[in-house]
Amino acid sequence: MNAPARTARGPAQKGRKYDQVLEGARRVFMADGYEGASVDAIAREAGVSKATLYSYFADKRLLFMEVARTECARQAEESLQLIDLSAPPRTVLRLAAQRMLDFILSDFGQRVFRICVAEADRFPELGREFYQSGPALVRERMTEYLRGAAARGELAIEDYDLAADQFAELCKADLWPRLVFGIDRRFPEAEVARVIEGAVETFMARYGRGDRPEDSSYE
Repeated sequence: MNAPARTARGPAQKGRKYDQVLEGARRVFMADGYEGASVDAIAREAGVSKATLYSYFADKRLLFMEVARTECARQAEESLQLIDLSAPPRTVLRLAAQRMLDFILSDFGQRVFRICVAEADRFPELGREFYQSGPALVRERMTEYLRGAAARGELAIEDYDLAADQFAELCKADLWPRLVFGIDRRFPEAEVARVIEGAVETFMARYGRGDRPEDSSYE
């Protein structure tokens, strides 16, 4: 797809086959990756002509980013629905950490990140849209939860945004650098669980109100 891009975001307007194109592209990108996905395969999977596909997206990069934005928003919404704002901190933190790592360690999450970085100079709005569609929503909900937990006396926090950001960084300890620098592409479940547990306990050591850790080892 070599036609000039209309905008950094993607299609100029949605049409009746827009969702059909996105769903077909999502299936192809998930199966073949960004480089392996062809325009012909996407059009065939979506059940549309190449002309119809071009009418929505001027190049494959923009199509991928729209798929990524939509997928990220979907996963963020699913994660948010699982967060019980009245549950104890350790329960919510473990769940949030698992969902976060499930995405950023996935093949799809890695491809989204790498494309955002590669296109940052030419199209910085791609990264902003990706962030707003997923990570920002989760951060907002985590901040909301932390405020509620503090109001119940379960946590002692003054800067809620900072606390939410610190927890997100704790969840990526060791795993993210090894992933970004290509040292490892896959991590055993036990290793991921170790990082999650360490993140939760470190966070609680800083912000907890002297509670005792419950017995909740990962199996």
